[in-house]
Amino acid sequence: MLGLWRKIRRTGRVAQSAPPRPEGDRPVAAMGLGGSVQIRHVDAGSCNGCEVEIGSAFGPVYDAERYGARLVASPRHADALVVTGPVTRNMAEPLRRTFDAVPGPKLVVAVGDCARNCGVFAGAYGVTGAASDVVPVDVEIAGCPPRPEAIVEGLRKLTGR
Repeated sequence: MLGLWRKIRRTGRVAQSAPPRPEGDRPVAAMGLGGSVQIRHVDAGSCNGCEVEIGSAFGPVYDAERYGARLVASPRHADALVVTGPVTRNMAEPLRRTFDAVPGPKLVVAVGDCARNCGVFAGAYGVTGAASDVVPVDVEIAGCPPRPEAIVEGLRKLTGR
């Protein structure tokens, strides 16, 4: 056991340094959050590709939590909404209600091309529109699906870390 402690002491901390801070403007509402953002995810009608990438972004490899972003189960505990997928007719009202349940100041992040501009689902009979057609969007993350690095970078714009 003593040999293990010696090895740990000799090796020291082994971790990659954080990437540089993301470029671009930080939303005004994010300035008052103090570097920590509680996030509620809303699937407005996606194909689940973005959900897999969000899971990866919060997993052990990309670890979005080390930058101050944390997923929460209730919109009443959230500072921001992460919306994926085009907003379907059945999800337009629940998305509005979820947005209204988030205490102010509140932020909305549109993740993926479908949430940004309906992507491949544009013009479909069951689609109301993009997330920005239903709720005000502060940050957009491009990609179909977006890479976990892009999701973490977008969340870092909210936290400022």
